[in-house]
Amino acid sequence: MLQLIELFLSQEWEVFFGTTAQKNPNSLDLLKLGVTEFSLELNSASFDTLVQNVNPTIVLFDRFMTEEQFGWRVTECCPKALKILDTEDLHCLRKTRQEALKNQVKFSEAQLLNSDIAKREIASIYRCDLSLIISSYEMKLLKNVFQIDEKHIYHLPFLLQSISEEDENQWKSFEERSHFVSIGNFLHAPNVDATLQLKKYIWKLIRKEIPNAELHIYGSYPSQQVLEFHNQKEGFFVHGFVENAMKVIGNSRVLLAPLRFGAGIKGKLTDAMLSGTPSVTTNVGTEGMHDDLPWNGFIEEEINDFAKKSVWLYTNKNDWEEAQKKGVKIINTLYDKEKLISDFLNEIQTLSKNLQQHRNNNFIGGMLQHHLLQSTKYLSKWIEEKNR
Repeated sequence: MLQLIELFLSQEWEVFFGTTAQKNPNSLDLLKLGVTEFSLELNSASFDTLVQNVNPTIVLFDRFMTEEQFGWRVTECCPKALKILDTEDLHCLRKTRQEALKNQVKFSEAQLLNSDIAKREIASIYRCDLSLIISSYEMKLLKNVFQIDEKHIYHLPFLLQSISEEDENQWKSFEERSHFVSIGNFLHAPNVDATLQLKKYIWKLIRKEIPNAELHIYGSYPSQQVLEFHNQKEGFFVHGFVENAMKVIGNSRVLLAPLRFGAGIKGKLTDAMLSGTPSVTTNVGTEGMHDDLPWNGFIEEEINDFAKKSVWLYTNKNDWEEAQKKGVKIINTLYDKEKLISDFLNEIQTLSKNLQQHRNNNFIGGMLQHHLLQSTKYLSKWIEEKNR
């Protein structure tokens, strides 16, 4: 979201940011960037007045839940505004995988197609003029499984600065680095599960081979259960929130991410590449992130193999340096900010010029919009009256 805001500002567009979330000490001050911030109320006509006064040409929804709540209001108040959904990742994919893991069954496309959250999320994609999809895997899933026309979805991964030789020269060397690192917000269920895997199974196997190694785990909002994993004798350190994630990753020799479910692309893994830090992760971890390019480390599913490759990468300088180079190749090939921005702006410009025809070609979206106005709209108005 921040990358998109910075992109819009770079085009000298006026940016307004509205949210129902409460500020906390770690919240970014968007005002300093030149963004006008608004606090929004749920189920309130105050949003109608606000959006009419702003009169935006483009409205970007942060995930489908936001579109469900405010999309119909935007349609009524600003019918000519281009509506873009930033999916962040496909929530239905992550939730369905999590449910399959919980029930100890193999994840299948049939489960996905029959899930309620998929019906909500796909409906939101249809109602918007364009949906931003962060993962190449999810693009294929939407086209092949959900049969969505590619005119309505757009692959836009992280917008990252290319890694230069100068950047590489500033990285710490193999010898200057020490220990393993794992990082991720603990309000995100896949990160909690990955930490459990490290604590219960993987770390003891690594520690057996490298007795002096330490694992340092960072992430906002750790639960009491996660905090109690901290054990200095085991070399297992839980630190919670860290001000500079890139610094702690860049000081570490290997990043561990044993993700068993999830969706989208993983910021911790691109951060590792940007820091010159090889990683060991799973197929879910690398999904949609590297196309056919070799990974900057190892991809392992089984616990024993995961631990063995972690030890190997940590102790073999030549392979570690080769993995580092692979990370540079991935970033510079697939996440080149300049190329991605140029193509995306062209897409927005083309859509804006042909918006009515684009909508005429999206009958399903219009139909879903009609039913949303008849159901969600009046439910929201009923809640609004009830709250008076």
